[in-house]
Amino acid sequence: MSHTATSLTITDLACERGARRVFDGLSLSLEGGEALVLTGPNGVGKSSLLRQIAGLVEVSSGSISLAPADEDHPMAARLHYVGHLDALKPAMSVHETARFWADFYGGAADVMPALDAFDLVPLATLPVAYLSAGQKRRLGLSRLLLASRVLWLLDEPTVGLDTASIERLKGLMEAHLEGGGMIMAATHLDLGLAQARHFNLADVARQVTA
Repeated sequence: MSHTATSLTITDLACERGARRVFDGLSLSLEGGEALVLTGPNGVGKSSLLRQIAGLVEVSSGSISLAPADEDHPMAARLHYVGHLDALKPAMSVHETARFWADFYGGAADVMPALDAFDLVPLATLPVAYLSAGQKRRLGLSRLLLASRVLWLLDEPTVGLDTASIERLKGLMEAHLEGGGMIMAATHLDLGLAQARHFNLADVARQVTA
């Protein structure tokens, strides 16, 4: 899936969590076809930044914009956010879960290609409760393919994945970038993306001291 030229711009951003200033003065940009890997020790605000961009955490000051502007589609409708939690209901089957996300996003009529991309077709009728941690992670990631969205926000996307699944995810990320998409990922591991830039959030973070 190809995307029209797009850019993400973050200017003088600040984040507060629980009356604590996590970081401030954060400015960065991301262009179509680029990946940005957020690095730094725990507590510097990598997850908070992703959640701010996704609209899940309040912006204390500064701005986040996705260009070109689209009045018919707010920013939240133009991105995918996959956080630490996979947002799965144990009683639903793998196929039912994918169908729910596709309907929620207004996306794919057929969810099987997305499940196939993460080697989940043999598990399609299985309740989520019976999945391993890695299988749940793959199902959570499958939503990336259920609707075309230009920006992928990924928080530790490889957690729980085996080597084959990591390679599969890498291939899907590369295809997204080649189509003009953008990826911002927080991770302690090398995602293996040759076109990725790295940004150490510790440079702008205010660490909490005991």
